[in-house]
Amino acid sequence: MPEIWLNYGITDVVLDIRAENLEQKIDSDAKIMEDDKINEKIGYIDLTKPIELVVLHNSKSIQKIISSLFTICEQKSVSFPKILTEKKIMNLVKSGLPEGSSINEFDNADLSNSNLVFMAEVEFDGLFGYETIATRLIKKFGKDSMLSAYAKRKDNLPTPGQSTDSFGEAKKFADNFEIQGIEIIANSNGIIDFKIGHPSQTVTATKILESSGIKDVGEHKSMIISTGKDASNDTLGKSLSSLWNCASAIKKGGLAILIAECKDGLGSDAIQQFIEDRLNIDQLRNPTKYVSGMEDLLFLSEIQKNFQIGLISILPEFYAKKLEMISLPGIKHAMDYIIKTQGPRQKVAVVTDGARLLLR
Repeated sequence: MPEIWLNYGITDVVLDIRAENLEQKIDSDAKIMEDDKINEKIGYIDLTKPIELVVLHNSKSIQKIISSLFTICEQKSVSFPKILTEKKIMNLVKSGLPEGSSINEFDNADLSNSNLVFMAEVEFDGLFGYETIATRLIKKFGKDSMLSAYAKRKDNLPTPGQSTDSFGEAKKFADNFEIQGIEIIANSNGIIDFKIGHPSQTVTATKILESSGIKDVGEHKSMIISTGKDASNDTLGKSLSSLWNCASAIKKGGLAILIAECKDGLGSDAIQQFIEDRLNIDQLRNPTKYVSGMEDLLFLSEIQKNFQIGLISILPEFYAKKLEMISLPGIKHAMDYIIKTQGPRQKVAVVTDGARLLLR
């Protein structure tokens, strides 16, 4: 019986699946960057200027870049950069920092500070096509611009990995600020590459993600999807991106089971309002005001016309039912449900890094 380990929050869980039920294990096989190449590239950063490093989410790849940056600072006898991050992930980020570093909360929307250097991994995204520093900034600080980006969506289905007018809005928003970014392309094995520069320029990293993350895998009736890292499944809203990335490879009438701990809850005002009956699907089509997560709620309602969705998370079962998702209490129950509903010989595709893979 093959053992497949899948990310679930800050830990991994094992999927016990019989060899005859495993159709395909889908993962990234891109070449990982050597440490000396990482250090060489980081060396291009001008460390004589004060740097305030804003960590937008936690991951092993981000910790690796910070560690390399601090090593170079020690070698050049220059001050360590200040580390800033959101309060909710401060302890996680701090635990991976080198000794002698300090960390503070990044809690304001003042992006006029030219010392700011934002750090994040590139992923695929249903609305923008790609999740980059520019799209993370517009989501967090540009509510008015988000309404325009939402209105420019291609249709009511997610379009990950595609060039979109919405993405143009994110670049335009980032252009308003004299800031820098470190845009990382990674997979579960390590760093593939990274770009340094203004966030409207580092978006070229999406081309590297394309070459490493797009997989032609055909269509599958049953699929179990892990997002690949904690930062991509800490909320339901964030974890849904992995579902959009795999949707094209799921047969009509099929089943996708998403593994997402969602320790920080829904992460979407729109989904919260929908669950509380304060927002309906019709209101999502031409809104006059943007509510965070609108696009994911709209995509979910449309995609459920094509296949069923199961969810393994710590969210209340009531939430899943309200969203017409099948609530499953654990990873073992996923295989039990598939075998019970689709037969003991059902073949299952398993995706191990859903946030950074795009299936066709």
